[in-house]
Amino acid sequence: MKTIAKNIIFTQPITEDKQTALEHDFPIVEISQIAEQESWRKEVNRPIYHIHKWWATRLGSVFRAITLAALSDSKTDIWKSFYKRHKLTGKVVLDPFMGSGTTLGEATKLGAKAVGCDINPVSSFLVRQAFTRVSEVELRSAFARLERDIAPQIRHYYQTRDPQTGELIPVLYFFWVKTLVTPDGETVPLLSRYVFSQDAYPKKKPKAQIVCPNCWNIIEGLYDMTELPCPHCAHQFNPQEGPAAGQYVTTKAGNRYRIKELLPADGTPPAHRLYAMLALRPNGEKVYLPARDEDLALFAEAEARLKTEALPLPTLAVRPGNNTDQARGYNYTHWQDFFNGRQLLSLGLLLAAILKIEDEAIQEQMLCLFSSTLEFNNLFCSYKGEGTGAVRHMFSNHILKPERAPLENSVWGTSKSSGTFCTLFESRLIRAKRYLDEPFEVDFERDLMGQRAGSCKTMASDPIQVNHVESWNDLIATDRGLLILNGDSSCLPIPDASVDAVVTDPPYFDFVHYSELSDFFFAWLSPVLKSRYPWFARPDSSGQGEVQHKDPRVFARQLASVLKECCRVLKDDGVLAFSFHHSRAEGWAAIHEAISSSGLAIVAAHPVHAELRAASPKTATKDPISLDAILVCKKSSKVNFTSLDKCFVIQQSEAITRRLQDAGMSLSIADRFVILASQVLIPLSKQNIDFDSVCNLLQEIHHTSQQIAPVDTQKTAQLSFRQLALNFF
Repeated sequence: MKTIAKNIIFTQPITEDKQTALEHDFPIVEISQIAEQESWRKEVNRPIYHIHKWWATRLGSVFRAITLAALSDSKTDIWKSFYKRHKLTGKVVLDPFMGSGTTLGEATKLGAKAVGCDINPVSSFLVRQAFTRVSEVELRSAFARLERDIAPQIRHYYQTRDPQTGELIPVLYFFWVKTLVTPDGETVPLLSRYVFSQDAYPKKKPKAQIVCPNCWNIIEGLYDMTELPCPHCAHQFNPQEGPAAGQYVTTKAGNRYRIKELLPADGTPPAHRLYAMLALRPNGEKVYLPARDEDLALFAEAEARLKTEALPLPTLAVRPGNNTDQARGYNYTHWQDFFNGRQLLSLGLLLAAILKIEDEAIQEQMLCLFSSTLEFNNLFCSYKGEGTGAVRHMFSNHILKPERAPLENSVWGTSKSSGTFCTLFESRLIRAKRYLDEPFEVDFERDLMGQRAGSCKTMASDPIQVNHVESWNDLIATDRGLLILNGDSSCLPIPDASVDAVVTDPPYFDFVHYSELSDFFFAWLSPVLKSRYPWFARPDSSGQGEVQHKDPRVFARQLASVLKECCRVLKDDGVLAFSFHHSRAEGWAAIHEAISSSGLAIVAAHPVHAELRAASPKTATKDPISLDAILVCKKSSKVNFTSLDKCFVIQQSEAITRRLQDAGMSLSIADRFVILASQVLIPLSKQNIDFDSVCNLLQEIHHTSQQIAPVDTQKTAQLSFRQLALNFF
């Protein structure tokens, strides 16, 4: 390791031409504090980027600051300018991986023009809908027609009889469990425990709902009970011990089987048993009820009707992939398999009704809402419990993990529902449309001593009133133009040296393969939109030129092809900035390889808050990362390089770490690795160093960082950082 380090000449990039504010002291503390506040409720604080599911959506406040700094000269105080209104007329910002459209929104709020490109059809569709202005009155009128014409048909299948009054009442959620048949003929439910509902804070509210494994009645008890006699059948059991544990099930006779060995031999997904419901009484009371014959008959009625209807249902197969193989391993081979008969009927009826809306703009807004609803209405959803949002959506894992105890949501829903068409209409669609008129920023209220006393909203932008254009020439000819492209970003229809800044968030090389997951939405949208948008006429949502690969070297080549194109269209004095973090050295080495081979060099790196450590699936990570490194690049031909002592990198990294910690930010070992790795990449980015050498250097940094014990005090944290830095050098 020491030999590798000595063979690398550390140099400091010095830019020759006009510099931007992003190349200098960036307000990492202030922006991180605002970003952390935004991240608690991203869909509320930046609703325009959450009109539909997208992965790794970055924080709007961070990208506002990045974009403003990239378009401002070096003398600009970005924090003092953050809440001011700006009219950066004539400036053009490009995002080659536009995803949910964060860069585009922040650029247009600053008065600049924006170009966004993504190879994924779902991204291009949702971004178009996010920035399309439609009348709220017309939206509500269309919703009212759907509520009148189709909602009663859907609601019919989501009701049960109240045992107290005999009246039919709406069901919010149905509780199902997968079942498998053993060789000795026993049908085993894949429950790991018989407690199926408890509060998010059970020690404060210990009441829980338990299903009896003998009579399948519902019992109210305590979440941690270990011995319970069923009051309905007198069966004695331990609510904490179900038949499923890990990859195995145990029968009543004590026989143990591997779950995968019991999957249906005909290639179909496992069967399900309906065992409970959460219903809503007229007075607002929620009541848990066992599934009865009438409820099973209603489900059978829905399945029977499904066979008689000609509905626009998905037919696309689930392709093999890193994120789909686990679902395929449980015989989920087609996207239609992800729904039960009642869900398919209800969703099909709703989609057919939406397609009858004559106004195309309104129809597409409703199609976007429909597609968003799919995330919370399928057999891969589960119950989060009481005291929190009830539905755990299907993408809470980075893989499509088959849910052993699925939660069936009510597709249309009620005002008390979560993740249904009617609730998402208000919380997603209407909220996003209103943000176009009032694009607020998150801010902090201060007390008389200047201390933070709560959050507030501040208007710092004019309404988002963009002109949608279809070509570069049209973009140049209009003010506040927005050009949304679909295709390979390594081949853009943009002239040389014409873009003022490139701001983006590239995919991870080994994390979420977006197109494998977005096929879930594509399967529903493609059949109804392919005649309107040619990019929906593909076999699936992937495309030639997709930047996504588990091999870091391949990923580096893919990313480099896009960065080279960005370098071509970027003005000589412009900057390219992108957010990045990774827990593995290979990820950083891939970034170095891509940048150094694309005609760019890193001139600055700013760590900022990226997302909550509590965000799923970070909660399962031993040492979660909460920081993104904002890597700032310029054309390498505009950068001179001089020798630099390695001590500078240590001092710079330590100063950044101390600055964040002094502001009260809690940094993990992985966060400090992000800081140090990003600073190391600055002097390395212009040197002709092979992938393996860079990777070995960064692996040693990573290995050393893992040897440092968790710290309890700020002083110890700083000493640990110095130990980390000095060890690898």
